[in-house]
Amino acid sequence: MGHEKLSPRQKMIGMMYLVLTAMLALNVSKEAVEAFKKVDEGLTRTIKNYAIKNDMIYKEFDRAAAENPAKAGKYKSTALQVKERADEAFNYIQGLKIEIINTAEGPENLAVKGNEVIIEEVKSIDNTDVPSEILIGANYNGKAYALKALLAEYRDFLITTLEGKNPTTENALKTSLNTEDGKNKDGEKEPWETLHFQTLPLVAVICILSEFQLTVRNAETEVLNYLYSQIDAASFKFTKLTPMVMPVSNYVMMGGEYEAAVFISATDTTQAPDITVGDTKLQLDDYGRGIYKVRASSVGQKKWGGIIAMKAPDGTVVNYPFDATYIVGESNVIVSPTAMNVMYAGIANPIDVSVPGVSPDKIKVRVVNGSITTEKVKNSKGEPFKGSWAVRPTAVGQNVQVIVSADISGKPLQFAPYEFRVKPIPPPIAIFAQKSTGSVPRATAAAQQGVFAILPDFDFDLQYQVTGFSVLYSERGNDYEESSTTSNLTPKQKELIGRLTRGKNLIIKDIKALGPDGKTKELSPVILKID
Repeated sequence: MGHEKLSPRQKMIGMMYLVLTAMLALNVSKEAVEAFKKVDEGLTRTIKNYAIKNDMIYKEFDRAAAENPAKAGKYKSTALQVKERADEAFNYIQGLKIEIINTAEGPENLAVKGNEVIIEEVKSIDNTDVPSEILIGANYNGKAYALKALLAEYRDFLITTLEGKNPTTENALKTSLNTEDGKNKDGEKEPWETLHFQTLPLVAVICILSEFQLTVRNAETEVLNYLYSQIDAASFKFTKLTPMVMPVSNYVMMGGEYEAAVFISATDTTQAPDITVGDTKLQLDDYGRGIYKVRASSVGQKKWGGIIAMKAPDGTVVNYPFDATYIVGESNVIVSPTAMNVMYAGIANPIDVSVPGVSPDKIKVRVVNGSITTEKVKNSKGEPFKGSWAVRPTAVGQNVQVIVSADISGKPLQFAPYEFRVKPIPPPIAIFAQKSTGSVPRATAAAQQGVFAILPDFDFDLQYQVTGFSVLYSERGNDYEESSTTSNLTPKQKELIGRLTRGKNLIIKDIKALGPDGKTKELSPVILKID
């Protein structure tokens, strides 16, 4: 314990060693040692919470890679390598725990179920022989030596993954996964293996191994957070960057004029893109959109395209090629969704219906698998969509058909129906202090009033109302949980949050939210680390 650079984990292990050694020297009853089972139970619960948190981060990598494989693909690949190495270390330690318990308890015991250790069922809690035999060995060739090498390799792999770009996390890894020899209670230098496991009772060894598993998962989380932050580190500061072609109409009457706006869907206001079609550079409007116009002189499908050039934050110029088509033909009907190419069940979806050359009062619209009204629908910014009608689909899994008829020259003409896929409203994300994962300052957490549900990047202005949630807090092996039946924190929940200290996890679970379609959804938990 005299080493001058002990990590919190080493301090805890050293303290456990001193306490247990003193207890054994005093011949304290097994009931006292039973208390250490509670320590292991608390560690096990925390490990499970880290597993939930890490799974959420891996899903974020999947989402980012699906949206932009070129930008996020390599970071997702590295994240999967981190997962593989973390699982390898975690599973090896779990195997050691199972081997120690099975050897001490015998093959027919209740303390091991599959790959799970049930610490409450362990009977040989004060056995000091079996752990030393397995981990140290008669000739100092036990499995603790392999464990030390595995943890060192895991640490070095994670540090290499950081590429020297995150010294804070690198130093934290060196401390938490330190495998250097230390000093024992007498101040004498002692090998890492014997310092942690020599002649310790079985329950203490299991606790120490569980703490190593927790360290493995925590290190995994830290490196995953770094990797995810790198996805946008040297790229455009937009949530999504896609070249867009927005025509005023995809159908042009003979002798009419085709007009389309060409632009980047998320625009950097500090710079304007260069948009070219062939050898012609398009002029930009006040919104940074290039306006392309060409007169329709013949019937048929017309193809055109060009390049949008943007300067990235690192100074490189990135070219985005685009292409589009339009049709020049006789009079026909146009039905275009003004918000998206699908419709969502339970809410109003705006559509714009027009027939070139036909007055709007001469057009009739009916819908199969839904109803249609003339109400105005707002987007996520609270602005009304362009659209003459709004469709409310009835059933998911069955397409909506929009059937248009028009009075042309005094004669009714019905056009072929337009079909749209129907999807359920996507589930919202629960947030606390504007976050669903990551870390939050203690003062910020304490100042919050409740939990909210949002639909990020969703086109419609939809509101979800949180109708209940629970706050979970673990301390010294004990769980403290308080529930709310509204979106607001109760006084007891605020008290629990106020007890959180730096490094602790704030877990908000069992979150329910009522959607605009009248359905209640269960949301994923919010897990935040207190800074």
